[in-house]
Amino acid sequence: MTLVEPGRIESALAAIRPERLLQHAIRLCAAPSPTCSARPALDELAAILAGEGLAVERPEADWAEAPAVLVRFDSGRPGRTLQFTGHLDTVPLPFVPPTVEGGILRGSGASDMKGGMAAAVEALLALRDSGALTHGGILLTSYDLHEGPWGDAHQLHALLRDGVFGDGVLIPEYLADRLPLAGRGLGIFEARIRRPGIPVHEVLRPAGTADVLATGCELVRRLHSLSARWAQTPHPLAGAASFFVGHIQAGEIFNQSPVECRVDGTRRWLPGQSQEKVRADFEALLAQLASETGTTIESGYMTPGDAFELSPDEPLVRAFDAAYAHVTGGRSLPVGAKPFLDDGNAFMGRAGIPALTHGPAARGAHTTHEEVPVAELERVARTYAVTALHFCSAA
Repeated sequence: MTLVEPGRIESALAAIRPERLLQHAIRLCAAPSPTCSARPALDELAAILAGEGLAVERPEADWAEAPAVLVRFDSGRPGRTLQFTGHLDTVPLPFVPPTVEGGILRGSGASDMKGGMAAAVEALLALRDSGALTHGGILLTSYDLHEGPWGDAHQLHALLRDGVFGDGVLIPEYLADRLPLAGRGLGIFEARIRRPGIPVHEVLRPAGTADVLATGCELVRRLHSLSARWAQTPHPLAGAASFFVGHIQAGEIFNQSPVECRVDGTRRWLPGQSQEKVRADFEALLAQLASETGTTIESGYMTPGDAFELSPDEPLVRAFDAAYAHVTGGRSLPVGAKPFLDDGNAFMGRAGIPALTHGPAARGAHTTHEEVPVAELERVARTYAVTALHFCSAA
């Protein structure tokens, strides 16, 4: 890794303006943006960037309802491009307006992930204002349709299809306690188990009537059994492959024999495993169970992202390590797994671009109680700025 002069690092850090960062975070959080309706927040981000004198692009990326936001900052000299990226849509919960009290920013999107995006914007502005970035450039992007199952990430996928990506990616999601060098892939499934006929009273069932609820329970049992087996052979970083069932529904009242049972859940697999085979194996399991029980089973299946693994020697990882140590006074993060799936899986799986997730130590994601310490947003901005200096300086 190319050594960066200490003076350039200190110049970039001195250009971080905490009050500007906080005001931008408040403005983003004040714009309601449930998934599929994130235009208000994306428009606000575009206004923030344009107000700072940056040239803003608004590619539709197959989603005209909320065009994405894109800014390029080029040093004018050869080097790598580091991308700061993240979604601005939030899960569709009641909107909570932003407040700041005791050094804590609260409100919808504060932790997931408008606060983190504001920190990324501040890192970009500090690099611009200080002139410390002497090689390469920064690409900042944001978009809608991240949160599933309401969104399907096709806006990000369209950006990747169209070549909108850097040489490395930082994603300011709320993961701050580890360096996530591996993660599992994710499939979301919905199995609908049906039998012929109509719902009937339990005592009036014809002999031999298929039992959709019992079949649903057997499906859950088999999935749990597979998870228990896979738990014996975990990946050293990513953990174990798994099935999880979070929803099962059948019938209208307690003594009715229903005609349909629905089982919903997730399938997570490990780096090196084929997502196509994972899906084929699941569909084969359903076909076998349907044959055994006299039911029909239809499945819906969505794959938001594949599994991944990054080398500790990846230039982006080394640049981030050096930056984190500088900003935190010599500390380092333990290597670990990314527990959730985020946009980094798409960058690595679809574009082959290394992506690291690191953001503020925030709380309350996917609830109405999101909160993030303002000091954490400042730390993330500093870490992103210094990572860019290390990463982009290499030709």
